[in-house]
Amino acid sequence: MSLGSMDIPQHKQLVEVRTTQNRGFTPEEVAQVCVQKIVSVSDTAPPAIREQAKAFADNIEEVVTFYMKRAIESDRTSVYNALNEAGKPDLAELIRRL
Repeated sequence: MSLGSMDIPQHKQLVEVRTTQNRGFTPEEVAQVCVQKIVSVSDTAPPAIREQAKAFADNIEEVVTFYMKRAIESDRTSVYNALNEAGKPDLAELIRRL
């Protein structure tokens, strides 16, 4: 059985490291990285195309940020409810206040 060859783009950065100090990433920061993976445009594209791609990327970043914030809120609600059901209302209240 042959796995075949793997084409690796030579012009794309394959590994990137981002860090924060004493905190996790914000929804805005994660959305920015996400959009960089979704939207790209060649440096040699006509200016109008580059501007359109930038506007599209900005819009996508706003949408991704919005839904990431909703997902975080929803997860906190799930954790809050699980803690309440486990008999830990004080801890649940701390989570709710985050």
